[in-house]
Amino acid sequence: LRLGHAVGQVLRRTEKRPTVLIGKDTRISGYMLESALEAGFASAGVDVLLTGPLPTPGVAYLTRALRLNLGVVISASHNPFADNGIKFFSAKGEKLPDEWEIAVEAALTDAPSWVDSANLGKARRLEDARGRYIEFCKSTFASSMSLKGLKLVVDAAHGAGYQVAPEVFHELGAEVISIGCSPTGLNINEGVGATHPEALVKAVAEHGAHYGVALDGDADRLQLVDAQGRLYNGDELLYVMVADRLDQGEAVPGAVGTLMTNMAIELALQNRGIDFVRAKVGDRYVLEELVCRGWQLGGEGSGHLIALDRHTTGDGIVSALQVLQAVARSGKSLAQWLDGVNLFPQRLINVRLKAGQDWRSSAKLADTQKTVLAQLNGRGRVLIRPSGTEPLLRVMVEAEDRALADQCAQALADAVQD
Repeated sequence: LRLGHAVGQVLRRTEKRPTVLIGKDTRISGYMLESALEAGFASAGVDVLLTGPLPTPGVAYLTRALRLNLGVVISASHNPFADNGIKFFSAKGEKLPDEWEIAVEAALTDAPSWVDSANLGKARRLEDARGRYIEFCKSTFASSMSLKGLKLVVDAAHGAGYQVAPEVFHELGAEVISIGCSPTGLNINEGVGATHPEALVKAVAEHGAHYGVALDGDADRLQLVDAQGRLYNGDELLYVMVADRLDQGEAVPGAVGTLMTNMAIELALQNRGIDFVRAKVGDRYVLEELVCRGWQLGGEGSGHLIALDRHTTGDGIVSALQVLQAVARSGKSLAQWLDGVNLFPQRLINVRLKAGQDWRSSAKLADTQKTVLAQLNGRGRVLIRPSGTEPLLRVMVEAEDRALADQCAQALADAVQD
């Protein structure tokens, strides 16, 4: 309630009568948080539109399309049902700047400024929210094409996409088998969805489907599997999206990945003349880099994919449509799209740090890293970074040869411990 009131106060500084949109996933706590936020906004004189369960990117889209002042999402994405969180989108359907967050934090410390009864905000349901978002998703798919003849398993993780995702693919012509579409409020992400793709692999095999798409709890990322049970991660799907646009003669000046993007993808893109830049891990950093460079395509291995010529934020359903469009348009399977793009083996070792250990100034680690890079000879990578939550140093080595990756990672880990 206090957060809704504080955000409302900030909005009222520039808008006489703001309107916000509130969407959520399927967690049982979402009802409680939705009611509290609604009351907080109303107490600050802000009107509220409620969508009920809707994917995070759906809230971003509707906020922009309906020319509202703010979008609010109640979700903890891929986390278990007991967790929950709140995120905001600007009127343009984009992440808000740090200055806005600072203003809200300051308002939270101020005494509440309740409006009088005559100026309380009003709340109502946006009854056609799902339908509007379904039509938007379909609009990102080539109008001259369809998914007819495609048998598709759709796993919505018992989450925010459980109503819209199967419908989008069905309306585009696919034969859809739905799993993870029976939320109880307590089962979001439980054994299903993008964080548990084994359920999708099993269902695709059982139903003899061509492909399977798994979303996470708020449907902003995906995993994809083919009929042979091969799982395609976000790195591979990003390559397919770029390659498809190139084959259509579209200009692709560059693509953005993260520090964890597999080097095979970087080399494959460079072989096609595409610049590749690495952002920090996290879709918000990928988005920032894309906006900064004026590029359109980016993503990370976890399945967060961004196509700024289609949407302002990462969208699992829209990303799946971009990949399936490439398959349908070309007649090539995903495996054929990725023929010759062989992911480098990665070896990750977590090394526990001693209290006060200054690994950055370790001469032995620096010497070992120099030796390892010489061994890799430009056909591999080393990434050494501290954990943000534990006293651990994460040592990752990528190489074309698994044995070499293992050997180099162990040498670096040993150097840290000495």
